[in-house]
This record gives sequence, C-alpha cells and structure tokens, in this order.
Amino acid sequence: MNSRTPETHLGDGGLRRLIERIADPRGAVVVLLIVILIAIVVLNPSFAEPGALMRFIQRVSPVAIVAIGQYFVIVSGEFDLSMGAVVTAQVMTAGHLIGEDDSKTVPVLIIMLIIGIVVGVVNGLATTLLKVPSFIVTLGTMLVIHGAVMWWTGGAATGNPAESFRQLGRGGIEGIPVLGLLPYAVLILIAAIVFAVWISRRPFGRTVVAIGDNAQAVSFAGANVWRTKTLAFVLSSLAATVAGVLLAGYAGVHPSVGQGYEFTAITAVVLGGVVLGGGRGTVIGALIGAFTLESLFTLLNFTSVPATMRDAIQGAIIIAAVAYSGVVFAKKRKRPTTSAIDPTDPTGSTEPRDPSTTSAGASSPIQLTGGDDAARK
Repeated sequence: MNSRTPETHLGDGGLRRLIERIADPRGAVVVLLIVILIAIVVLNPSFAEPGALMRFIQRVSPVAIVAIGQYFVIVSGEFDLSMGAVVTAQVMTAGHLIGEDDSKTVPVLIIMLIIGIVVGVVNGLATTLLKVPSFIVTLGTMLVIHGAVMWWTGGAATGNPAESFRQLGRGGIEGIPVLGLLPYAVLILIAAIVFAVWISRRPFGRTVVAIGDNAQAVSFAGANVWRTKTLAFVLSSLAATVAGVLLAGYAGVHPSVGQGYEFTAITAVVLGGVVLGGGRGTVIGALIGAFTLESLFTLLNFTSVPATMRDAIQGAIIIAAVAYSGVVFAKKRKRPTTSAIDPTDPTGSTEPRDPSTTSAGASSPIQLTGGDDAARK
C-alpha cells in the first residue's frame, strides 16, 4: 500500500501541473485554438485537407509576421500603433515604384527595407531619448504616414507591381507531394519564426523582456536600454514591411490594405499571453495568438456572423485576455514561494535566491555588478 503512495502523489502532481498549464494564458490559447479548428473542420470538412490548410496559413502569414514584430515592442513595455500605416505605405511604394518593370523589384525592395528601418528608428529614438510615450509617438507616426499616402495616391488604388513581385505573396513552389503547392508566404513565415525565436533566446531578446519587467534595474546593470528598445521598434517596422510585401501580392494595392493591422497585431499578441506593460511573453505565444484570432474569424465566416462584428469581437478579446492574464498573474504573485526560501538563512527570508531572474520566470542575461562591494562598504 505504501509502495504505491509515491506513484499516486507523483500522478496527482503531474495532473495538477497539467491543469495549471492549461489555466495559464499561454496554455489556454492553445486549447482555444484546437477547439476552434475542430469546430471549423466539423462545419467544413474540406478545411482539413493539406491544400486548404496551406492556403489558410498563407492567408494568416501577414498577420502572424506583424504579431511577431509587435511582440518585441510590447514585451519591452511599449506599443507600436504605426504598423498598419507602414504596411499600407510599403504596399503603395511597391505598386507605384515597381510598376510592370521586373528590373525594379530588387531596388524597390531595398527602398522598402530602408523605409521600415527609418520608421523604426524614429519611433524608438522619440520614445527612449525624447521620453515621449510610445503610444503618442506611434500614433503620430501612423497619422503622418497615412496622410502622406493619401496625398501621394489621392486615396485611389493606382499602380500594380510586376507579376514577379506579386508572386512572393500569392505564388509558391508547385508539384509538392500531398500539398500540391507550397506558398512562398509560408516559407517566409517559417523563416520569420526561426529568426524571431533565435533572437529572442539571444542576449538581446532576454534583455528586451528584462526591460519590460524593470527598465531601471536593467539600466543600473549596465545594459543600453534606449538602443535595445529602438532595435525592438526597428524589428516591428521591418515585420510590417515583410507583411506589406506579402499583401501586395495576395491582397493587391489599395490605400486601405493595412488598415487595422496594428490592432490585429496587438490583439494577437495579448491573446497569446504576452502581458501589456512588458516583462512576460514568448514569440511562440504571439504566433499562436495570431493563428487563434484568424481561426476565430474563419469560424465566424462559416457561421455567417456579419463581418461588421469583427472590430467589436477584437475589442472584447483584448479586454477578456488582459483581464484573464491579470487575474492569473495576481494569483501567482500571492502564492507562497516556499522553494525560494533559503534554509541556511537564519532570518527565514522569502526573497528569491537568484536576483537575476525576471518576473517572466526567465533568467536574466544581465549580471548585476557592484552589489557585493557596496554591501562590504
């Protein structure tokens, strides 16, 4: 009887951990995504076919990429409301400057990348060096870019990029077994995911999370806060640029093509468990949030819910996700952390034994220096 007790306790502990993971915002969104996909397949069995899934991922790719870019900004404690305007500007730039001349594709792509970098640098420097809230800075950038696009185009959909350029968004590799067509957009999304996961595990990515958790402590530790945040804004603008390239081929050239993308990206990031205010979240969480959001809209289309309800649903999702995350993390903060108590400390202090961890639960790459010397003095 006693020999089975440890196994029972182990099983109970495993079940409890599983429930806690599902209750966590990042686990809950995975469950929600699975439920939505099952519902879509029940309503439309052809959705489960490999070709249909590839087309779905192709359609989600621009949203997923802007969500990845928005992740780096939000996890650092800021916002980027200019992403939709950048998407529109890049689409219009491609449509007007490339035209039907294939030889202009590469030069115009370089110009688009430069535009993305400049917008990111302006947003980052104005936020960090001028101390203007990022909400105001990027809102102003959005209005400036939108106004410039309207002045340039007169609000009309004029110009189309060459077919070779549009293939990046709507073309693919043909003759793939089972799939039939592997869209270039899916390959670009995979490359973006690999790069984002890689950089998030580098010192830069960990420092971004630490800044969102406690920027002042990171600054005292010797990290360059303004440069790190500025690079996060650059990554966000470059993500919007890539999304613009895909949309130019998939959705065509129109002054409103990027409208609302900034709020869609924020909704996806928050839905994926990234906390507004920074310090908690993962790239994969933001990616899953993007797929969950687009899957929900697909399900609503199958159930004949009016498209006019989309904005209302996004707003409700943001409120619900932020509220749920706040409740969950508040409970975690109130939970006694007995594992953090040092048994060798006669004072019984409950302070964490490792001060170099952030509230995200990840080890900080920033090594605090001078603390021991200060204590000895």
